[in-house]
Amino acid sequence: MSHDAAVTIRDVTPRDGLQSEAPLPASTRAGLVAALAAAGVEHIEAASFVSPRHVPAMADGAAVFAQATASGAVLWALVPNARGAADAFAAGTRHLTVTISASEQYSSKNVGRSVAGAVSDLSDIAAVAAERGGHVQIDVVVSCAFGSPFADVTSPAPVVRLVESITNGMPTARITLADTTGTATPRRLGAVIDALPAAARRDLGLHLHDTRGTALANALWSLERGVRRFDTAVGGLGGSPFAPGAGGNLATEDLVMVLDDLGIETGINLGDILAIADGLPELVGHAVPSRTSTAGPLNPFDSA
Repeated sequence: MSHDAAVTIRDVTPRDGLQSEAPLPASTRAGLVAALAAAGVEHIEAASFVSPRHVPAMADGAAVFAQATASGAVLWALVPNARGAADAFAAGTRHLTVTISASEQYSSKNVGRSVAGAVSDLSDIAAVAAERGGHVQIDVVVSCAFGSPFADVTSPAPVVRLVESITNGMPTARITLADTTGTATPRRLGAVIDALPAAARRDLGLHLHDTRGTALANALWSLERGVRRFDTAVGGLGGSPFAPGAGGNLATEDLVMVLDDLGIETGINLGDILAIADGLPELVGHAVPSRTSTAGPLNPFDSA
């Protein structure tokens, strides 16, 4: 494993981490964004601009952006359609995440659209972005990329078709593959990544969930294959309210702890992240699943 290639971590705690929790005030979520930025997290998914009727915990996304003090960090917004994109731009961000599922059933439950309809919505989002002028970054997150809770993604084929459709229509978009319900294994990761077009592999990201305890193993295996972008959430919070059996995200502190020990740079201060994790149970009203937040950081160990 190359130790001189830094890893970029986008912390999704304020969005994915909290979307299934009881709603928190925008000021509290903005404070979480600020704490993550102060810990050295350079990319943060701060909010989503979706219907508060469907995801009450994500109401007031504009207020989160307005109140967050996150100097030096790039703040991302999840948007489902052109209206959401316009709202996100009005809130001040030019960095959008858009989720499109490889599973027809999950797409219907998550965004109320077929996969083809979601791809059409992505085109509408791109059109709104083009109207803004200047630099806009769109990261398309392909959910259920390694299997579906509805058993309708059983090979890389639907993932590859979807990614090819995205990259053909939006050559500047980057791709993040999401293990929405924690079904990924190194074998499945390899099968999907190897089947992707070369353009999609150049800046490929992974959004891993730890439903079956495989997220960290999958991240380390992917590092060996050259992946250098990961989505994580402090405490291992998160999971889709529309996916049966979905577990939390790969914990930010678990990944940072291992990368620190490997000498791989992330720019993130593990102690500061653990301090954030310590405060999460009071915020969300329950314990968090992260191992490192429970066991603590590693003691020094010289391999020489």
